[in-house]
Amino acid sequence: MAGLEGMEQPRPRSDPAAAGWGIPGPDDGTAPAPGAPLFAALDLVGDPALGEVRLPSRPQSAGIARRLTAAVLLNQWSLTPQLAEHAVLLVSELVGNAVRHTGARTFGLRMLRRRGWIRVEVRDPSRGLPCLMPVQAMDTSGRGLFLVDKLSDRWGVDLLPRGKTTWFEMRIADR
Repeated sequence: MAGLEGMEQPRPRSDPAAAGWGIPGPDDGTAPAPGAPLFAALDLVGDPALGEVRLPSRPQSAGIARRLTAAVLLNQWSLTPQLAEHAVLLVSELVGNAVRHTGARTFGLRMLRRRGWIRVEVRDPSRGLPCLMPVQAMDTSGRGLFLVDKLSDRWGVDLLPRGKTTWFEMRIADR
């Protein structure tokens, strides 16, 4: 389900001066040692499950956001690898949109869990709304929101006084 949902809630801000934005990993050619825990990203940047994590608006941040998402979903919340794989892909798409289309210096990543659901949010200072476009078989770009629409259970945009939060939600099986 797509649409605007007025669900934005006040949130604590994380330290914008978080050190170590250049987390080593497979996306930048400096893969961590075998068996290195995914949650090393959480130690360096912050935990998006505890509060918004600010990242620089540059292409390398998509890899950092993917590792943070995987760390929370797999290590902290013990969710299924398939759900984590889908969420990591969708995070990458939302971060890519924030980096490419907003002109911002930074963006925020936050993850929430409630009974039966996870919610992932990417916040940026632009009030320009993302647009779900029809996708053709030979298209080489413009598939991001199409994937978000197909792989998530719900997604939307909350307009803020200074920017917006683009989010998606996925159902989970609580144990």
